[in-house]
Amino acid sequence: MPDFLLEIGCEEIPARMIDAASLELRERLGTLLQRERLEPAGALSSLDTPRRLAVLASGIPDSQPDITERVNGPSAQIAYKDGQPTPAAHAFAKKVGVDVGKLEKVSTPKGEYLAATVTRKGRTAAEILAETLPKEISALYWPKNMYWRKRGEVFVRPVRWLVAMLDEQVVPLELFGIRAGRTSRGHRIIGGKSGSEAVAVSKPSAYVEALRGAKVLGAAEREHVIRKALDAATRTIPGARWREDKPLVATVVNLTEFPSIILGSFDPEFLALPEEVLVTVMRDHQKYFAIEDANGKLLPHFLAVLNTAADSEGLIRHGNERVLRARFNDARFFWQTDQKQSLRQRVELLRHVTFQKDLGSYYDKTMRVQHMASWLAEIVKQSGMTIRPGIVHKAALLAKTDLTTELVKEFTELQGIVGGLYARVQELDEGMKPDVQLEISRAIYDHYKPESMEDNTPATVEGAVLSIADKADSIAGMFALGLIPSGSKDPFALRRQANGIVKTIAGHKLPLRLAEIMADARIRYKGSEAEKKFSNAAYAESVRGFFRERLEFYLKDAHEPRYAYDVVNAVLAVDSDDVVDAAARSEAVSKVRGSADFESISIAFKRMKNILRQAAEKTKVIALRVDPSGLQEESEKELAALIPRTVATVEKLRAARDYEGALLEIAKLRPAIDKFFDKVMVMVDDENLRANRLALLQTVVKEFSTVADFSEIVTEGKESTK
Repeated sequence: MPDFLLEIGCEEIPARMIDAASLELRERLGTLLQRERLEPAGALSSLDTPRRLAVLASGIPDSQPDITERVNGPSAQIAYKDGQPTPAAHAFAKKVGVDVGKLEKVSTPKGEYLAATVTRKGRTAAEILAETLPKEISALYWPKNMYWRKRGEVFVRPVRWLVAMLDEQVVPLELFGIRAGRTSRGHRIIGGKSGSEAVAVSKPSAYVEALRGAKVLGAAEREHVIRKALDAATRTIPGARWREDKPLVATVVNLTEFPSIILGSFDPEFLALPEEVLVTVMRDHQKYFAIEDANGKLLPHFLAVLNTAADSEGLIRHGNERVLRARFNDARFFWQTDQKQSLRQRVELLRHVTFQKDLGSYYDKTMRVQHMASWLAEIVKQSGMTIRPGIVHKAALLAKTDLTTELVKEFTELQGIVGGLYARVQELDEGMKPDVQLEISRAIYDHYKPESMEDNTPATVEGAVLSIADKADSIAGMFALGLIPSGSKDPFALRRQANGIVKTIAGHKLPLRLAEIMADARIRYKGSEAEKKFSNAAYAESVRGFFRERLEFYLKDAHEPRYAYDVVNAVLAVDSDDVVDAAARSEAVSKVRGSADFESISIAFKRMKNILRQAAEKTKVIALRVDPSGLQEESEKELAALIPRTVATVEKLRAARDYEGALLEIAKLRPAIDKFFDKVMVMVDDENLRANRLALLQTVVKEFSTVADFSEIVTEGKESTK
């Protein structure tokens, strides 16, 4: 069976778009091959660089297998008249390519019909791929597209060549006016005459080696080369190491085809600037790796990744050093200029910085966040946790002031961080104690955290409270305006901010409930101009559902350990407002779910809820409370007697947050519940008896679903109702 190669060669693709496009192209080709019955022998592989997307499929069939199938035609009554085939029979025979005399009669539920056994010959792989691939390639999603030939033909960058081969055979597909061939292109600079020299590909299995000879490496090999070269260059500086940065490594891998490394230096005087500023300039603006000593202190050197051969004469190194010096000089100038105005003086400037056109300025946001953060700090303090509300109050006032600084205007990635740095070196209030100033600066520094589920939460409780208040204010305002995330659209990053709230509460174990936070955030807009724009319809419900999804995501995909989906569903069915409590209950359910008693209880609860649901659907009366004198069977009397004692024990354990103990106590009901279902028929004809037994079931479900809804737990047992 032949191997298949597809390569789309184009102008340089933005590094951030390559990985997603590569994955989508593999998925599209894999789906196409499966749909067309051309499944490859193994997994698809890829070779992607800034100038190409390539995918290889090993061992696909030359053609589809033939299919023999029975095709039904017109009814026998219509197909024959007086024993002779009618025009309908002849038309059907012609359609399926069978002699009319070979048509069969088959019986169906609708009567007797004509039928024919037809063998459909499979199409060749080359024919199918040539026909279907252009549509699949054109459908690739790109955040931004280009037109370069005519309207309607779009791709991320102009396509310059195509390779499509089944072993030595060229697949005759055409896309964007380019016919596929067997020639690729090498590295633009060192791969031949300005990168335009053709690289002959004899067959797909020789593709990788052919490109390697033209100075083009695969992504995994490029990363290996880069890491090895970074290590080698750093070893030339005694006691130094390059600062590990996986996202930056991924970026430079997608910026190169044949990477090499240069080691550069900068004037040590720039080390007087904060490390965060220097690293941001190097990393985000120049794609340089920072170098540090064994203690993690920044050294006056950097590593740059080149997409060419080594810089033997040092010209590229010198150019990079000159550019970096200019960027550092800019940063130093902005730093010094910003110190002429304190953060406290900048508060008024926030009146002229728009937060959102309908939600007012950043000054308005600051006032809301300050009041909310102070309220949250008091709740945390009243719970017995150590927190300094005064620090929260002051930090909230100054948190957004760095948006007016020159340094943040130039390096927007540093917002929040710059505010924290300035709060550390400026005089905030006359006579302020150094430890108080440090805590204020730390809270401001961290208040944008976490920016992802992989990011750390704020280091202090004060920073955590400020972070929650800031994010809650943004979410409340956007939801009140109806700007709710839908599908993949989330222009204001509300999901990320909600994830941050959930993770921060969980990380610091804060006694804060999500619904109360969001209700207070909404109230803070009361009396403002923004309130006139708000739609109050279903605000609370939409926010509740939104945060339930975020908490579910956190428990299933981000919490360590991660919890099974049915455990999370069972826990959140009871309460999805208290993040810390939900995590604790998830842990307890995960620990006990494997026991036989717990599985039996889960099955029993499913039965109880099914019976109660059916009773409600049939409008059967359920007594308001259990009447002990109305119970007849010993098993139901025994279960009814156990409930009050067990409820008291469970409530005591639950109040102490000993959820595992509470669940084990509930599991002790198993013998009584099993006996009840063995001996008692609930849905009896006697209305009073039935209502009393339904009340008993309802009591069990209600009283013992305070930790988790056991009916959500997936079990292998059989369920029944009676």
